[in-house]
Amino acid sequence: MAAFEQYEELSRQLGAIGVIKRGLSRVLPPDCPPTSAIVLSLLKQYGELRMSKLAELMVIDMSVTSRHVAHAAERGWLERQCDPLDKRSRLLRITPSGEALLEQVSARYAEALAGCLHDWSDDDVARLIGLLARLREGFGECRPRAPQPRAAAITRTPA
Repeated sequence: MAAFEQYEELSRQLGAIGVIKRGLSRVLPPDCPPTSAIVLSLLKQYGELRMSKLAELMVIDMSVTSRHVAHAAERGWLERQCDPLDKRSRLLRITPSGEALLEQVSARYAEALAGCLHDWSDDDVARLIGLLARLREGFGECRPRAPQPRAAAITRTPA
């Protein structure tokens, strides 16, 4: 296990990631905030989603999710349709326009990263990808989970 000081330094380095994220957000089209790109990316990855599931995946409040969805819907990047299973709910789906925007965002992000990391080896980039994926997975395991129903007690009869 790493020393506590290493976790403190990791915390500082992760805090500095915000600077990198803000830098990357500058390459986005003017009317596409980073959260819109995240919404579209999740819809592309998971397909149709209810607003509640999107909020859960983004780890943000429903009211905040609703604002992000409204922004993307107003621009035609996603559509909202009634859920046939629950007429009170809406299903969200990325549109072809949203997919085109997402491709543009991905290309811009990749170009920006390639420019900043031009002196990194392919192995270093691959190592960073692997470590970040592992970090993300580790945090996913740390999220609070909904309580699971208890399994029925198993009774054994004496043999």
